[in-house]
Amino acid sequence: MDANLIVSNILNPPVLFFFLGMTAVFVKSDLEIPAPVPKLLSLYLLFAIGFKGGVELMKSGVTQEVILTLVAAVLMACVVPIYTFFILKLKLDTYDAAAIAATYGSISAVTFITASAFLNELGINFDGYMVAALALMESPAIIVGLILVNLFTTDGKGDFSWPEVLRDAFLNSSVFLLVGSLLIGFLTGEHGWQVLEPFTQGMFYGVLTFFLLDMGLVAARRIKDLQKTRVFLISFAILIPIVNAVIGLAIAKVIGMPQGDALLFAVLCASASYIAVPAAMRLTVPKANPSLYVSTALAVTFPFNIIVGIPLYLYGINLFWR
Repeated sequence: MDANLIVSNILNPPVLFFFLGMTAVFVKSDLEIPAPVPKLLSLYLLFAIGFKGGVELMKSGVTQEVILTLVAAVLMACVVPIYTFFILKLKLDTYDAAAIAATYGSISAVTFITASAFLNELGINFDGYMVAALALMESPAIIVGLILVNLFTTDGKGDFSWPEVLRDAFLNSSVFLLVGSLLIGFLTGEHGWQVLEPFTQGMFYGVLTFFLLDMGLVAARRIKDLQKTRVFLISFAILIPIVNAVIGLAIAKVIGMPQGDALLFAVLCASASYIAVPAAMRLTVPKANPSLYVSTALAVTFPFNIIVGIPLYLYGINLFWR
């Protein structure tokens, strides 16, 4: 693997600030981001990436390539939780296995945004409709995870309201804002982009950098939970993203995605949700242990992807897209 890709990624300011946040926890600094601020930053990032994606989708139009990509995204969001569930069942009970499987079937929007920034740094183009794939992959894993709980437990049926589950899965704040911003960007097009460009583009990298500083703080604090996850889950949290990325790249190659889109698709397949899915699992599968599915996604998979995974997946693309 080309070490320059890893160095280029690590020396990206947002990633360096992620390390700074982790270092602050390790050296016991009192650095802290007030609670409402990270929420505001995450909403801004979802709005900005969604709006830009909508504008780009309007430019490209809804082509066969777009449709194939979106179908592939939904398919991966449904299939990943199924095979990861049976792997996890080797060591865990049904509730924990289903919750973690749902977490890895869904996506991390911040990992996607970091990969987008990485591509911009390298001057590699990607299509805006990949944001639509991001939006579509958020919720299906929640539904699949709950179906698995119902199928493989005797007391799973009737523990939750399906209408409420569906509402939370498809209308949670991140999905709603992302899809809404995408639609508004699509409707307003280039004019809307020119009006909002100083806000959606000029501030974007600064906000992403500050948000990853906070993510570094949170991830480092979660590392202590890994003592409870044992070697099996730590290995799972590193190896499964690679497996999912390889499957995603194979699909991207078959569909004929360009390099930039293929990387973003691989990152979506390889990432794990640490916000939307854990929130849903806490409500619908209370018997699952949150320290397992949150710490593996946030303290292992998220840092692995933004430090090593993104350049690793791009290296694979450079090999097979020649």
